[in-house]
Amino acid sequence: MISVLDNNDYKDIAPFDDCEFKEKMQALLKEPGFEHAVKYVMPDVDFKEFAERLRQIPDKHRFQIDVMWPFLEMLANKTTSGVSISNIERINPNGQYTFITNHRDIVLDASFLNLMFIRNNYPTSEVAIGNNLLIFDWITDLVKLNKSFIVKRNLRLTQALQAARQLSGYIHYAITQKKQSVWIAQREGRAKDSNDLTQESLLKMLALAGGDDIIDSLKAINLCPVSISYEYDPNDYLKAREFLLKRNNPDFKKSQRDDLFSMETGLLKFKGRVHFNVAGCITEEIDKVDRTLDKTEIIHRVAAIIDCCIHSGYKIYPINYIASDRLSSTPRFADRYNADDIATFDAYIEKQLAKVDIENPSNDDYDYMREKIYEMYANPLKNMLAVVE
Repeated sequence: MISVLDNNDYKDIAPFDDCEFKEKMQALLKEPGFEHAVKYVMPDVDFKEFAERLRQIPDKHRFQIDVMWPFLEMLANKTTSGVSISNIERINPNGQYTFITNHRDIVLDASFLNLMFIRNNYPTSEVAIGNNLLIFDWITDLVKLNKSFIVKRNLRLTQALQAARQLSGYIHYAITQKKQSVWIAQREGRAKDSNDLTQESLLKMLALAGGDDIIDSLKAINLCPVSISYEYDPNDYLKAREFLLKRNNPDFKKSQRDDLFSMETGLLKFKGRVHFNVAGCITEEIDKVDRTLDKTEIIHRVAAIIDCCIHSGYKIYPINYIASDRLSSTPRFADRYNADDIATFDAYIEKQLAKVDIENPSNDDYDYMREKIYEMYANPLKNMLAVVE
């Protein structure tokens, strides 16, 4: 068992304390990279006036309400057809949860969920973010000013275990001591094919702190699955390109530039409708798991509970039904869409494929990528039907 009592144990990964806020914000405003990023995302901004507003903000809460809320509303208006949530009443606004979701967008999964909380007068959650995305120190400072905590990745084995213990300890500390909810994706990295499955190693990490009994440890952090459904994934063509490059070269690895471009694309391009569904806290379901089972089987069963909650909560759009019928070459779901939906679907897919940047693509390459995009949109429906039918 590790201690989850001392905030000093987590200083390097935890969000900044409010007593540090003004000092860290002042330092951030001196960073040319931050100014450049603000002007890029908000081209009409008067940066001097914006910076003066930031200097007046006293703490993380006011930063989220006064700055991030308007920014996210602007982003939702410009890049979506609406962001919505169902079953939020399953969350006690005075409770603390570990919100665990499927992972579609690098930045916006947690940001739009927090937007839903703000709109409904619920407290926002702290957000887990991988340090592989924090390529500049000022980005680390920015996310820690915005209630994010750091997940250390790409470490050697002994370092990775230490980092996992620290991260688990911090999440338990945030829930039980700080009385602060947290968000974490169900797996490291996005599911490129939208086949959302909980990574069992993630649950093992969450259970490291809080005691020797794995069930009690997971119960202590109030796991609450949430399903995220994007009508369109702006990164679908980039994911299809990655599938193709890996097919042609199994050693292919994305560059840091690729990650940054994915972040930018997901943030600024059109997503259609975005919906969240809250499954509710699964503490009672976890408590029913047989404690006499070995730890591996316990983890496997908890992962299955989370997957069932996420899969059953998807919002299914016409694009999902059409993609499924295209893959199966059947009209099984033809009553769920019309001719206009088909025309919109086909035009969208071809427009996305036309953006793919590779040398001398063949018709076979395009057919392969087209099928991969169909799979991305069909898999949520496939997984949902496996649960509800």
